[in-house]
Amino acid sequence: MTDDALPPSKSAVSATPGSPCLSIRHHLLPGDVGSITNLHSLLYSDQDWDYTFDCYVAMPLAEFVLRSSPRERIWIVEQGGRIRGCAAIVEVSKTQAQLRWLLLHPGLRGRGLGRRLVEEALAFCRDSQYGSVILWTVEGLPESAALYRSAGFVETERVTHELWGRNVTEIRFEIKL
Repeated sequence: MTDDALPPSKSAVSATPGSPCLSIRHHLLPGDVGSITNLHSLLYSDQDWDYTFDCYVAMPLAEFVLRSSPRERIWIVEQGGRIRGCAAIVEVSKTQAQLRWLLLHPGLRGRGLGRRLVEEALAFCRDSQYGSVILWTVEGLPESAALYRSAGFVETERVTHELWGRNVTEIRFEIKL
């Protein structure tokens, strides 16, 4: 399948030979909020966070969906009809956006797909005339931090506090556009 064969809000991504084709879409379908929340819970289960992490993902994601703002966008990665990753840009203010919910199933990592999502998100932010983009991540995800740094993000803050049933160090990154 080529990009030309897909609707404007969807693009094909090359997959490993023999595996189902990957696609990225920007529109939401019934069940997506639950699927994205569940994917976060499953992939971060090794962090030993409690059930409040689900709420941390689901509540702002639901608010994002209900706003349906042209200054915000989601990228949903699908493979074989299942959500396998995502990323979103959320408006913080007229001049600042936030990169949220960036996540890829481990089987899709290491192929440049995370980089593509970040680059497309930053291009969207430039087109939307944001002056900067922030994101929050947690300590202990070195591959994620390396991706953000390689894209031009700079660490601006660290906060350690009780979150999701344990002490967590959150790290804030920012990039000026």
